[in-house]
Amino acid sequence: MQASTPLLTGRPRAKKMLRMSSSDKAAITIGLLSALCIGSVLYVARTIALPYAAPVATSRSNLSSTILSELPALNFTGDLRARCTESYFVQTLNHFEAIPDTYSQRYFVCDEFWQQSSSGPIFFYVGNEADVELYLNHTGLMWEHAREFGALLVFAEHRYFGKSVPADAARHLQHLSSEQALADYAVLLGHIKRSLNATSSAVVAFGGSYGGMLAAWFRIKYPHVIDGAVAASAPVLSFVGESPPANLTAFSQLVTYDASPAAGSAANCAANVKRVWDVLFDAATTAAGRASIQDGLGLCSALLSEDDALSVPEWAKTSFVYLAMGNFPYPSSYIMNGGSVLPAFPVREACKPFAPTFPLTEAGNFSLLVALRASVGVYYNSTHDQPCYTRSAPSNESQMDADFWDYLFCSELYQPQDQGIGDMFWLDVHDQTADAARCLAKWGVTLRPEWASTVYGGRKALRASSNIVFSNGNLDPWAGMGVLEDLNPSVVAVRVEGGAHHLDLMFSHPLDPPGVKQARKEELKHVAKWIQQAKAASA
Repeated sequence: MQASTPLLTGRPRAKKMLRMSSSDKAAITIGLLSALCIGSVLYVARTIALPYAAPVATSRSNLSSTILSELPALNFTGDLRARCTESYFVQTLNHFEAIPDTYSQRYFVCDEFWQQSSSGPIFFYVGNEADVELYLNHTGLMWEHAREFGALLVFAEHRYFGKSVPADAARHLQHLSSEQALADYAVLLGHIKRSLNATSSAVVAFGGSYGGMLAAWFRIKYPHVIDGAVAASAPVLSFVGESPPANLTAFSQLVTYDASPAAGSAANCAANVKRVWDVLFDAATTAAGRASIQDGLGLCSALLSEDDALSVPEWAKTSFVYLAMGNFPYPSSYIMNGGSVLPAFPVREACKPFAPTFPLTEAGNFSLLVALRASVGVYYNSTHDQPCYTRSAPSNESQMDADFWDYLFCSELYQPQDQGIGDMFWLDVHDQTADAARCLAKWGVTLRPEWASTVYGGRKALRASSNIVFSNGNLDPWAGMGVLEDLNPSVVAVRVEGGAHHLDLMFSHPLDPPGVKQARKEELKHVAKWIQQAKAASA
């Protein structure tokens, strides 16, 4: 059984920092929230195939006379886009100035379960930094409970992502912001409610990761538009200016927890991973060492310089980061965007090559490199057909998404990370001055380290808000910067024992741990309460 994750806050004396290039240091921070969003969006079945039957007219409000378990089972396999209507809505490019520029925002409406005549609620997915089709096809919590609530499902795409990219977007990046996205969602909901005669319908927002942050901020900024928000794996307390300060070491510490025996991984894993970085850094300094890295890791191309070799640790660490976020209890394609399938508990699989004891010799060091090759292969060779690792750049579309996220990071959502303190990684402490210089050089913007805390208010604003559920799994690296305790009677924290990155939003699965099942029950209890409150207020 897994122990409850230690959300570490201690900060021992820092050791001498290892030299890394500024782009390497920024890469993992910039890309973490985009981890779920890179690559083309492909789809595989998400649930056990069950016989499909037409929806039965029932709702959460009359469940006393209807037993859900007696209703026909629903089948949510395949591409769920076929069950929705894809539309585009013309949005103003800048909601905060009177300018004529517009763009087309994509959204999907799925109405097969909607009880329009009884003002059934609207379940609204707050799109984040990717093609919204990814979330439409994986957010099972909305799909599986739409029938019992009689809910209309809406999946809205975030501006500048997917197919909601303004013309000549790179020249108008000043209009890419979370504030503009939230205004988009508020205006879009108004349009949907008017056009579908749904002005009396309650609205509940759902989101995970950055989408979870947006869902919470949506409730804070537009409480007259949405009646509640389920914010899963939302690191809303990850920003500079928080009080108490954000725990910048938590992410790497929780990745390390996933690689520990407490989370079911091999006993030697974290210690051997910690050691392999020194092997890489030492080998990077000589031509012979760089050849050894290429040979041991199975890299397709030679490492031509020390700087080239020093980028390898970040590349390798990225695999552990993604695997920890996708450390689900069953095989899943979500982290791989449907293109391939990761095994159940993939961090445990990645730790198996590090189970032995490696001698402190040159041969032992090379064996560590070979172990690292097998370990990162759980992620980088999830298709099981890669003869060597290219470390190549992603597709053009993926690169554009990553670039736009980098702009958000620089312009308003600065989330620095520290590592090497109580974890299995090398020491690398963020440098705000260097980050500011990089952002200015790349985007021509001035870093605003405390803007997110200023505009959204952090804990203080959350305590003054209402009707938000924050869920965090003990296997999710982002949990250490999320809301882990109730902030008031209706802004509540739900712990998801056995859950990785917003597993509670996914489709139910026979291998779901009890903690995930319980978390979903708690979330739905709040959703039902918010809907009843909204109905009572409009009566």
